[in-house]
Amino acid sequence: MENREHIPTHVAIIMDGNGRWAKNLGKERYEGHIEGVDSVRECIKAARRQSVRYLTLYAFSTENWGRPIEEVNALMELFCKSVIAETDELVKQGVKVVMIGRRDRFSERVCAHLEQIESKTAQGDKLTLVLAFDYSSRDEITTAVKAIADKVLSGELKSEEICENTISQHLYTASIPDPDFIIRTSGECRLSNFLLWQASYAEMYFPQVMWPDFKQDEFDKALEVYAMRERRYGKL
Repeated sequence: MENREHIPTHVAIIMDGNGRWAKNLGKERYEGHIEGVDSVRECIKAARRQSVRYLTLYAFSTENWGRPIEEVNALMELFCKSVIAETDELVKQGVKVVMIGRRDRFSERVCAHLEQIESKTAQGDKLTLVLAFDYSSRDEITTAVKAIADKVLSGELKSEEICENTISQHLYTASIPDPDFIIRTSGECRLSNFLLWQASYAEMYFPQVMWPDFKQDEFDKALEVYAMRERRYGKL
């Protein structure tokens, strides 16, 4: 893209369609997730090349715990293997990885890998890769409201002082700017409990492409679509 003014600071992606991609090719669902890792790799490269500063990926929703245990275990194993395989390259590329979501339901092994990738990439200054892992936007907002209520009860905060910024500062994303652009692959047109508060004025894009086929060219195409949008934030 030639006009850098139209590059979004923060792109968030709902990586949808792994299972359907695999089914369409006569493969197991797990194979779709494996191919999806390559799409993650490609989109990180494209985001860096396009000077996107934040890339959030909906890696595992709270609702995903309801999938067959075999698939959940396979996803956890794939995550651990990906951390081992990708961390050094992420460090080399200047990518900082942070995780948003709950951590109390993961195994010790998964938690250790989460801490490992966050620690080893902490100095990255080219791109912040945000992994939404065991993430639920409703749970995030509920947790924030409880924390604010506790502060009011303790006298640390007055109820009349509560504003939109108060809530934003109690979310998992307190240190991350709201997304400018949300992409959901596979053609499904819903947010599925993803960044509901933060997405208030984000532009949306729903390509028909399944996530395993969403490579650098598709990322570039998405940013071209974004560049044609006029963001008015409710104003004229």
